[in-house]
Amino acid sequence: MNIKRTKACVFLLILTVFSCHTGTKKGANTASTETPFDAKVDSLMDIMTLQEKIGQTIMYSGGWSVTGPTVSSNNKKFIKEGNIGAMLNVYSVKGTRDLQKMAVEETRLGIPLLFGYDVIHGFRTIFPINLGLAASWDLEDIEKGSRIAAEEASAEGIHWTFAPMVDIGRDPRWGRISEGAGEDVYLGSEIAKAYVKGFQGDDLSKHNTILACAKHFVGYGAAQAGRDYHTVNMGDDELRNVYLPPFKATVNAGVETFMTAFNELNGVPATGNKFIFRDILRNEWGFNGFVVTDYTAINELVEHGFAKDEKHATKLAIDAGIDMDMMSSANRLYLEELVNEGQVNIALINDACRRILLAKYKLGLFDDPYRYCDEQREKEVIYKPEFLEAARQSAAMSSVLLKNDDKALPLDKNQTIALIGPLVKDKENIIGNWAAAGDRKGKAISVYQGIQEYLDDSKIKYAKGCDIEGDDESAFKKAIRVAKRADKVVMVLGEDYDMSGEAASRTNIGLPGRQTDLIRAIRKAVPNKKIIVVLMNGRPLDLSEEDTLADAILETWFPGSSGGYGVADVLFGTYNPSGKLPVTFPRTLGQVPIYYNMKNTGRPIPPENPKEDYKSNYIDIPNTPLYPFGHGLSYTTFEYSDIELSTNKIGFTDTLTASVKIKNTGDYDGYEVVQLYIHDKVGSITRPIKELKGFEKIFLKKGESKEVRFSLTAEDLKFYNNKEFTVEQGEFEISIKGTSDFNFEQTFILE
Repeated sequence: MNIKRTKACVFLLILTVFSCHTGTKKGANTASTETPFDAKVDSLMDIMTLQEKIGQTIMYSGGWSVTGPTVSSNNKKFIKEGNIGAMLNVYSVKGTRDLQKMAVEETRLGIPLLFGYDVIHGFRTIFPINLGLAASWDLEDIEKGSRIAAEEASAEGIHWTFAPMVDIGRDPRWGRISEGAGEDVYLGSEIAKAYVKGFQGDDLSKHNTILACAKHFVGYGAAQAGRDYHTVNMGDDELRNVYLPPFKATVNAGVETFMTAFNELNGVPATGNKFIFRDILRNEWGFNGFVVTDYTAINELVEHGFAKDEKHATKLAIDAGIDMDMMSSANRLYLEELVNEGQVNIALINDACRRILLAKYKLGLFDDPYRYCDEQREKEVIYKPEFLEAARQSAAMSSVLLKNDDKALPLDKNQTIALIGPLVKDKENIIGNWAAAGDRKGKAISVYQGIQEYLDDSKIKYAKGCDIEGDDESAFKKAIRVAKRADKVVMVLGEDYDMSGEAASRTNIGLPGRQTDLIRAIRKAVPNKKIIVVLMNGRPLDLSEEDTLADAILETWFPGSSGGYGVADVLFGTYNPSGKLPVTFPRTLGQVPIYYNMKNTGRPIPPENPKEDYKSNYIDIPNTPLYPFGHGLSYTTFEYSDIELSTNKIGFTDTLTASVKIKNTGDYDGYEVVQLYIHDKVGSITRPIKELKGFEKIFLKKGESKEVRFSLTAEDLKFYNNKEFTVEQGEFEISIKGTSDFNFEQTFILE
């Protein structure tokens, strides 16, 4: 061992002795919080050079080849020089250990690397896409899925995930709507907290936790025309009432890192935006974790027209409060020069370095840099049977039954089923976009395989029918023959997985290729047979024609590694579908953006005369969506009693209790997602026509009844008006239903 390495070991030993290691608990990200590691970080920084401090703010990418992780010779050189603080796209115990050894044993101070990766909806065991998970409305299941993802990722050397994405998404053209929780602020905020808790656990010092990262701050989901990376303009009230709350929820949950958005917000690109990072995130919210850019976002300040060159962009980013530079090389090339020229205050470098080092201490990497590099654990944890079973359950829970005329579903095991469509035997697309290290060939379970658990091969008739894309209809004839030989037809249709996700915006949100034509041809050939459409897709689709052709439509999103099993469980009634839409499905693209909690306008359509002239409507279609937010059918039926209120007047310190009795009046046991909505009828700024303020998922056996209660206080009624978080006296409407498609039934007054 060389002399420099010996000094580093002695220094780290002194640090360890001088203060014992303790875990950092969740929820510790507040302005006044001190950690057990502050003194250690300060002592280390006292002996760091400016270049070494800057090195901690730099992140570069490795790669992944068939034989394992690969890292360029340049990056290895930078590691040995102490000029890289973190890496992305490197995993496996061997791959991360080799690089960590280089950082710890071949540098002056031996500071460990931080390894990050896009663990979005699973690592090896892939769960349904995030929009699908949101459709479960099941916070415990979402937390469990992200806990499993953290278990697997940490077993392969990963310390940090670039998730959750908590952007509100209201435009189905936007590809990354697949990665979020949909259109609603309340639901999105609750789901955001569940992800953070799942990834980070309650003690970061444990070796099976990973840092979470709230992204993309902020407004990314509001890109004009649904085009990824595009411009965002909005008023402060909309920003604070719609797009900021899920991020604030992650701060309250103790999230350790934030990521910048690619978009500009009101003329200022996010990566150079002091207002959102210093004024709001740091000063208002007291966030003490570190902020990383998205991929090359500092460079892109030049393309935005906000920076004259990359050196200027580097100054703008550090001034705005950005701590770590992902892939742009800007910090490495320009920060030291900017400090020496007096253009950047060294205190900003110190702050960024301190936050990054603190995260490494919280993870226990200074105690044991190789604590995430256990080959035995790697073998034992990956693809555990219980993980795959959990993914199967999530796939079933995330499925939304959009339509089910004349009890077309569930399927009967005694009937012959025609399986038709390009996604019936698919394994590649079923795990969706952002599928981390998921196996698209060996481990993924197709719908065909799932149905084979329920039916003998003699009762399955298969035809592909067509591809996802393309104009070839030559296989239609075989599909028609197969349909004629079966009792029911199940068509598995949808998108290719890379039609959603980053840089995957679409102007046509219908089924691609000839898939709708295939449904039409089957319907014409077998007009009296039940046709069930099973969808796999990463966004709301325009299903206006499919709705007229199919007897049943089951939305399964991209359901993950065990998706075929989970979908089959729903199709055959082993799991009674309970999913509810977290996002609105339009009748046509021309309605977009369409979401349930829009404003009323001064000329709303009167329910008693929907065709009245000179109202805020379309002349060719109704204003209403095809399938509304919160919609989702079951194989059973639920009867809601009238809502009961504990009082019809409350003060600012009182609590209102609202309750309903729900009875399972059908023939199946099942779950129901009970949803509480309010409407602030008159405000100093106009309020949405409906706002979700609570939900509860309950299980009822057939014939069983249950009372569900919700509590509301003045705090729940607050909104932002000119930067003031306030509540106003007045009348509120209230309802508890199983969908957002209803008319309010009662009112109460806040005095």
